[in-house]
Amino acid sequence: MLSSILLLACSPRQHGVTIARTGIANARVIVLTVGVAIKETGPAQTVKQFGEVYAFSPDVFAVRRDQPTQITFWNLQPDDEHDFMLTDPKNKVLLQTKFAPLSKTTFVMTFHDEGVFPFYCVMHQPAMSGQIVVTAPDP
Repeated sequence: MLSSILLLACSPRQHGVTIARTGIANARVIVLTVGVAIKETGPAQTVKQFGEVYAFSPDVFAVRRDQPTQITFWNLQPDDEHDFMLTDPKNKVLLQTKFAPLSKTTFVMTFHDEGVFPFYCVMHQPAMSGQIVVTAPDP
């Protein structure tokens, strides 16, 4: 018994992020895609100058290190696809995927390092971006 405890105490801590499509999660976050200025309903002058403008909502949220978190992305646009790219604090790509129109896409993410993890819709830059802030686990 004591050797098992010592073995666990001496085990190296995992780094990076573990990403799965399903799994048990201790927390949940829903991220929506929001049309800020779109051709169908946005101000014509804004759309003409900047094109369509989208955003993630929320665009910043916090999770705990080593706590599996279910993150569900809802693409609310009926005719626009979005892509999603998650990077680590050093800008290494950890995940790149697409969100079809009117879809929900779920991942269970476990971040093993504290820090700020940026995410982007590459197609709708610079406005459609955000950050996942990974904080220390509960004491």
